[in-house]
Amino acid sequence: MTSRIPRDSRLRLVRPRPLAAAPTAVNQRRPRRPAPRPPEGTPAPAELARMARSGLAAAARVARWADAALGPGGDGATADGKATLSDETAERAAAELGLSPVQVRADWDTARLAGLIEVHGDSARPGWRLRAWNRDDSAVLRGWVALFDAWSLAHPEPADHEPAAVAEVVSAMPQVLSFLQLSAGPVPVDQLLDLLEQRVTELRTARCEIPYGPQPEPVQQQPADTPLAPLLDWSLRALAAVGALTYDDAHATLTPLGNWAVWVKLEQICVAAQSPAGNIEQAAEDMLRGCAQLRPNAARAEYRAWLAARPVGSAVTELIDAARGDDALLRGLAFEALRVVGAPAETDVSSVVEEPTLRPYALLWLAEHDGVDPEDAHEVLTREEATWLWVDTAAAVADHGEAPMLVRHLESAVQATVPSLLDEVRAVGHPRTVQVLVALAAAHPDPALAKAVRRAAFQVHTGG
Repeated sequence: MTSRIPRDSRLRLVRPRPLAAAPTAVNQRRPRRPAPRPPEGTPAPAELARMARSGLAAAARVARWADAALGPGGDGATADGKATLSDETAERAAAELGLSPVQVRADWDTARLAGLIEVHGDSARPGWRLRAWNRDDSAVLRGWVALFDAWSLAHPEPADHEPAAVAEVVSAMPQVLSFLQLSAGPVPVDQLLDLLEQRVTELRTARCEIPYGPQPEPVQQQPADTPLAPLLDWSLRALAAVGALTYDDAHATLTPLGNWAVWVKLEQICVAAQSPAGNIEQAAEDMLRGCAQLRPNAARAEYRAWLAARPVGSAVTELIDAARGDDALLRGLAFEALRVVGAPAETDVSSVVEEPTLRPYALLWLAEHDGVDPEDAHEVLTREEATWLWVDTAAAVADHGEAPMLVRHLESAVQATVPSLLDEVRAVGHPRTVQVLVALAAAHPDPALAKAVRRAAFQVHTGG
């Protein structure tokens, strides 16, 4: 018998479908939620953008100086490959701008956190937000929100406190900010301290931190072993430094920008709570599994809401840990979520480039972050890396998709013919190679091609 399917084994080079679209579940179209309106008294977006430009004026000035003085990809701008401004560059900027080197460094760090400067190794270049600074209010507000999200990095933390206590306070501050937003006015610091202590106690209870050994009878539950008043003072001063609130020793009040930013994040949380997945409180892996059933746009909205509910640093760490797991679909979705994070994830993504499992995903993420068109980003991969990614994506389709989708996945291979694809798939050493080839052989309608794929799977399995 002969197959009715033409046996031309050449593959068309097309871009792979997004992993978020891999599952076949069709989402029911839901009525759109009316666009939420900000609280009464919130300035118009143009006025908020004016405030943000004013607050970031010094950072934008240093960023423009770097753009003009250092040139495209100015080498030697940083000292250690970690975005620390070199002494020579800081002295030069201070002399030309009439500032002190300390102020230049502070403005440089602010510009970097706001996305006005992007640092890659020892070179610096203007971020896309700087290019749009004078004409795009939304870019300005995104830049300010990026700085707001990174408030704990913008102001040095106390040196004499345990890192774990600092991390707990950072995790608890969203609730403190929500209380400030709902209060719509000055709030006594003592009241904020009570709320912070309650929240830290809840965080510790959720982790079941029970001390070993006999304990005295509790007279009153102590919210924390570490005094939290100094850490609250640091948090409020850091948030005041980025322009989110005003603070004296007795009261704290959100600024219009801070009030708007907290409202936006609360709205994102509400949207997530109303979503079909409803996974805002889930760990990263469970959140990604829930998003696997959503269309790409809905998944991105879910990522944004999930990210808004937790500190950026810990969220990025969770996503990368999820990407290290055995489920290839979650690996792809984790990097889609990291695309939503954007610039704050760059350092963490760069740090996993040498991990074979994550390397192709990280290289594509970095290329797109550098401004490469997503359609052309695959060109940064070597042939072996592209083949490894093809197998990993095929594993995701085999686990979560249907047979026709796996057959269509052939079209995304970089190899021109099926025999060359099989040779390179066998050589690349992906741990799921055998399962992928067996699934492809079972799914393909061409008996001759399926036989060749089964033979390749057997050879990989036996080491032949």
